[in-house]
Amino acid sequence: MNARQRRELFERLRRANPRPTTELRYRTPFQLLVAVILSAQATDKGVNKATAKLFKAAPTPAAMLKLGEEGLKRHIKTIGLYNTKARNIIRTCEILLQRHHGRVPRDRAALEALPGVGRKTANVILNTAFGQPTIAVDTHIFRVCNRTGLAPGKTVMEVERKLLAVVPEEFKKDAHHWLILHGRYTCLARKPRCGRCIIEDLCEYDHKNLD
Repeated sequence: MNARQRRELFERLRRANPRPTTELRYRTPFQLLVAVILSAQATDKGVNKATAKLFKAAPTPAAMLKLGEEGLKRHIKTIGLYNTKARNIIRTCEILLQRHHGRVPRDRAALEALPGVGRKTANVILNTAFGQPTIAVDTHIFRVCNRTGLAPGKTVMEVERKLLAVVPEEFKKDAHHWLILHGRYTCLARKPRCGRCIIEDLCEYDHKNLD
């Protein structure tokens, strides 16, 4: 895929969805951080169902810490790996209060130092909470980038590096959301909806399903 095609791809995604955002529900950077930690190997729908009550009971790091690990588990027990996630979130709350005055840090190193936060989660927070032009590569984005030829790579890190190199600057802030939504609802893993895809003619996928 050449530079002209990449620009056209993002222009079409922007026209279809001018203001894309995460489907996780949150009100503050802290709540987004908790939701993203919980979303690992879980659906956004399942996370939103759990956090609707959790964030009413514990909307801040101090309130979450007061809830305690066992109290947190009762709110998130429907989510996979909830024991580990509860432990990580409580420890994260302690660190936020001890080192960051209860605020979510805006730099990658400090974010990745939090329990349960890796590069992908840090990218989501930097992009969605703070508006930085980062691109978090999950399984959906990895698939879309390799199928379409937008930014093919054998590893998540390789795809991320290529995206940062080839996505035009004006699209970088929203690229993560456009690509993840495209992978979630159109470029499906088992049976992509190529016949209904707005970028089908730009895509280099060899096995298109045009039904």
